[in-house]
Amino acid sequence: MFAPVYLDHNATTPLDPRVLEGMLPYLREQYGNASSRHEYGRAARRAVDEARQRVAFAVGAHPTEVVFASGGSEANNLFLKGAAASLKPGTVAVSAIEHPCVREPAKQLARVGWRMREIAVDANCRVTSADFSDRPALVSIMLANNETGVVQDVATLASQAKSAGAWFHTDAVQAFGKRAIDFRVLNAAGVNAMTLSAHKIGGPKGAGALVVDKRVELQPLIAGGGHERGLRSGTENVAAIVGFGLAAELATARLDERAAELVALRKELEAGLLKQGATIFAGAAERLPNTSYFAIPGIDGETLVGRLDRAGFAVAAGAACSSANPEPSHVLLAMGVDPQLARGAVRVSLGAGNTSAQVRNFLTALESTLLQLRGMTALAS
Repeated sequence: MFAPVYLDHNATTPLDPRVLEGMLPYLREQYGNASSRHEYGRAARRAVDEARQRVAFAVGAHPTEVVFASGGSEANNLFLKGAAASLKPGTVAVSAIEHPCVREPAKQLARVGWRMREIAVDANCRVTSADFSDRPALVSIMLANNETGVVQDVATLASQAKSAGAWFHTDAVQAFGKRAIDFRVLNAAGVNAMTLSAHKIGGPKGAGALVVDKRVELQPLIAGGGHERGLRSGTENVAAIVGFGLAAELATARLDERAAELVALRKELEAGLLKQGATIFAGAAERLPNTSYFAIPGIDGETLVGRLDRAGFAVAAGAACSSANPEPSHVLLAMGVDPQLARGAVRVSLGAGNTSAQVRNFLTALESTLLQLRGMTALAS
């Protein structure tokens, strides 16, 4: 019997069984509140502290720089809104390819006295030149794009922003676990804060972190009992934080070996895609090893994703299409891709457990699906 194949690891990853095993005690017998003074509470606090050390070690940070949050979206909001609340209104500059959890808070700031500016990218989804002559107060440029997988030269961009006097933040959610990250090196270049998420690296949903230089003054989004250095009040989700720490440790083991395996699978995938007439977006740029973003001219992406799902392959449509929002991907539009082609975008993001046989089966299913869709188009005309 054919088992469904998951090819959407940039959206989320399966929970690593070793992570689940480590979390279970904190969902059962170790149920203490990490702020309580008795042994139950002290055990929970030790678990949180150990997880903080694991996350920090995985990205070359100090444990005191790790602020736990509910995920990447909250961490991104914490930096942008928290830093803005400590500064006089000025310019917030974000790349044109940022995730909505950076773009939307920047737009919110623009409605309360700030000026939002988008930093352009080239046809390969790269920020090749960032003009900071307007001396922005805040800059956010992602380390790797969630759709195309393209990696940015964040260290150089941060250095330029630092010279202009800006606080610089990078959303590293997609890059974490797929390439080596050293916050000490990035921080020395000018990166003041970095966002991470657990569920992209085999950890649980509901846990993330803002790794932040303690010289940056932030106002909390959630005020209360003063948890997380006063930056994120609320009883800690101990089990999820424990899982985050374990996942971070596991994700950075065998990193180079796993990346090489994924690059080999991606090459096999893209060779097959090109034979079927696909356009591969940002194929010439440095990308995450697992990500391939393509379109088949004349084929609607949402339709193709639905058909592939019924054939047993889980992939993602690149367009944010719905009855209310028929617009193609803002990332592809920022790259100058024709809107018609952009509406056909499909993302395959490989991960743990994917095999060469699965890639070959996917290509076979894609070929069959395209024949069906083109046949329907021919009949309709």
